[in-house]
Amino acid sequence: MPNSDLIPSLLSKLYENQLALEASIMELSNWVEQRGSSDVAENIRGALHTIDQNEDFIKLTLAVLMAPD
Repeated sequence: MPNSDLIPSLLSKLYENQLALEASIMELSNWVEQRGSSDVAENIRGALHTIDQNEDFIKLTLAVLMAPD
């Protein structure tokens, strides 16, 4: 398998990792908020907003890269 064939799989795995990290960090922000630090939790959610903004583009790009020629 040529190295260029590995790129879509690599990007897909990186994307999966990104989503797992996002979910984990969201759980932590909920935990922080439950303990009275709503400002910190809101800051965390604000930072995670970037992931949400880029999600559709990433999914579309992965679909194009993984489509058969």
